[in-house]
Amino acid sequence: MSKSLQAIRGMNDILPEQTPLWRYFEGTVARLLDNYGYKQIRMPIVEFTELFKRSIGEVTDIVEKEMYTFEDRNGDSLTLRPEGTAACVRAVLEHGLTGAGQPQKLWYIGPMFRHERPQKGRYRQFHQIGLEVFNIDGPDIDAELIVLTWRLWGLLGIRDAVKLELNSLGTSESRGRYKVALVEYLSAHLDKLDEDSQRRLKTNPLRVLDTKNADTQAVLVDAPKMADYLDDESRIHFEGLKARLDAAGIPFVINTKLVRGLDYYSKTVFEWVTDKLGAQGTVCAGGRYDGLVEQMGGKPTTGVGFAMGIERLILLLETLEKVPEEISRQVDVYLCAFGEAAELAALALSEKVRDQLPNLRLQVNAGAGSFKSQFKKADKSGALYALILGDDELAQQVIGFKPLRGQGEQQNIAFDALAAHLATCVVQG
Repeated sequence: MSKSLQAIRGMNDILPEQTPLWRYFEGTVARLLDNYGYKQIRMPIVEFTELFKRSIGEVTDIVEKEMYTFEDRNGDSLTLRPEGTAACVRAVLEHGLTGAGQPQKLWYIGPMFRHERPQKGRYRQFHQIGLEVFNIDGPDIDAELIVLTWRLWGLLGIRDAVKLELNSLGTSESRGRYKVALVEYLSAHLDKLDEDSQRRLKTNPLRVLDTKNADTQAVLVDAPKMADYLDDESRIHFEGLKARLDAAGIPFVINTKLVRGLDYYSKTVFEWVTDKLGAQGTVCAGGRYDGLVEQMGGKPTTGVGFAMGIERLILLLETLEKVPEEISRQVDVYLCAFGEAAELAALALSEKVRDQLPNLRLQVNAGAGSFKSQFKKADKSGALYALILGDDELAQQVIGFKPLRGQGEQQNIAFDALAAHLATCVVQG
């Protein structure tokens, strides 16, 4: 017997009962970004592998261990995108969107792919919303990115559950000086480092700072601090960011071990973290990458951005019970029709109502059925009200109106008064 077909491990279906919450979240973010002047861009999910090696860094965990890479029929090495910034920079360069120093404020949404060990809140196909801003080099735009996420947390009702962590990685020159000091210090304590940190010490020493190993964390207590190696430009930029966050009333903590997992970051890095989801605590993270565009073949162009994990934020909303009740209801009104003449009239009447109330979620019964079966479907739909149309109602040019979720008697409403009645009961009520 053949094995039953199923989804790939770590790549999940999002089922009809789950999609209303996804649409609510995505719609809330999209409206917010419209209000802040960001424009959407859509990139392919497959890129040439070289793009990610050049941007993310060949010695990062993502490139070394996690990418889905394959050869196509032309012999080209292609990769399912593991993150969005590199693809967005590629698109910006290819289409000349930042020519002549033109600022761009962009956002995107879609699936990313990493071959990790699947667990709650961490999947092999996961979804992100990302923002990227080019050709604005001051701390004001760094602050705007953080301020708008703070506003989003307020709209979602989760501000009390998240915390902002900040750090500055300086310029590549100051970071280089810091790396020398860090490697010298850690090399003197090599026997106390875990195996993974010993490997990273040779390839990407800054990543040792965000180790989860308790013994290595103990060694890092007395390690050199990045703040002591910052150049004046980076220090002034960081102070400007902190001053703006203070002015906006946004609380934050400085995390000197915050380095992010990608090579292209410089100056500002930040993470929004929560302690409500166990090990998967980061829900939004990003920072500045002023050298990335030039590194990928463009002219010197400043850049800053972030990405938020949709699955984790959906999980946080569910964990905190911050899912609005109304989004679980996908139908406002369910129209039951009995007999062919009533079905024809129901079709025409429902379309007239939709013309007058375009936001009304009106479902007309399909597949006929008895009175009992249609009412069972009406109740299962979650509708607030049922409309009843049979031969008797049709003869009188009225339709039965019955509340399904609360008090109230069934009443008859004239065809030409139905839209106005529904506007009062559903759209306003």
